[in-house]
Amino acid sequence: MKPKVTMIAWNQNDNYVVTAVNNHLLKVWNSSTGQLLHDLVGHADEVFVLETHPFDCRIMLSAGHDGNIFIWDITKGTKTKHYFNMIEGQGHGAVFDCKFSPDGQHFACTDSHGHLLIFGFGCSRPYEKIPDQMFFHTDYRPLIRDSNNYVLDEQTQQAPHLMPPPFLVDVDGNPHPTKYQRLVPGRENCADEHLIPQLGYVATSDGEVVEQVIGQQTVDQDEPGLEPSILDGMIRQLQLEQDQRTGADQESAPNGPQNGEGTPRRG
Repeated sequence: MKPKVTMIAWNQNDNYVVTAVNNHLLKVWNSSTGQLLHDLVGHADEVFVLETHPFDCRIMLSAGHDGNIFIWDITKGTKTKHYFNMIEGQGHGAVFDCKFSPDGQHFACTDSHGHLLIFGFGCSRPYEKIPDQMFFHTDYRPLIRDSNNYVLDEQTQQAPHLMPPPFLVDVDGNPHPTKYQRLVPGRENCADEHLIPQLGYVATSDGEVVEQVIGQQTVDQDEPGLEPSILDGMIRQLQLEQDQRTGADQESAPNGPQNGEGTPRRG
C-alpha cells in the first residue's frame, strides 16, 4: 500500500510537525531539518483529527475513525493519555472532530453517532441539565439557488446567514422549553413569547404534509419603533422581481401548434 498523508498539524511553537498517515501511524518531524523524530503507534484506523495544545508545545491530541483519542507528548514520542469512545450496544463511535478549550484544561469531541464528548476536570453535573437530543430546526431544511446562483433557504427565500437565530428542537422536531432556547446565540434576552416557535403545516412537492416553524421573527424585529431589516427587504424585493420575470417569460412562450390551431390558455 502506498502511504498517504491524511492530516498534518504544527505544534504550538512550530518546532515540530505531526503527520497522520493512512497506515495508522503518526509521524513527528523536525520542522527545520525535516528529520523524522518519532513514530507514534496506537491508532487502528485512519486519523483525521490532530489538535495542538493552546499553550503547551509538548502536547498534541489525535483522534480517528477507530474511536481512539490519544494525548501525546511529541517531544518524547510517548502516549500520555488514552480514551476509547465505546457506545453501549453499538460498538465504538468514530471521532470526527476535537477542540481544546482556550485554557487547555478541557477538550470536546464529536462522533459519528451525533454525540458531544467533553473531557476535563471536575464533575459533569453542569452538563446534566442539557437534553439528550439537540438540533436546530433549520439543520435539514432544503436550499435553493436564485438567478445569481446564490444559496437561499427554500421556505423563507432568505440567505441562510441573514435568517434569525434558529430554534432548538429534538430529533422529531418538537421545540425544547424556553430555558433551552435562550442557549442559542441571539436569543439570550428574548421574551418568553418570542422563544416559543409558531408551528404550521405545509405541503411538500410530493404531497406530504409536514410540520414547519413559521414564526421566524426575532424580538428585535417584533419590538415597536424598530424598522425591519433593510437587507431582508432587499432580498424579498429581489425575489419578487425574479418571480415576476419568470412569470412574464412563461406567458410570452408559444403554447400550441405552429399551424394556428392552438388550444386556449387557462386563466
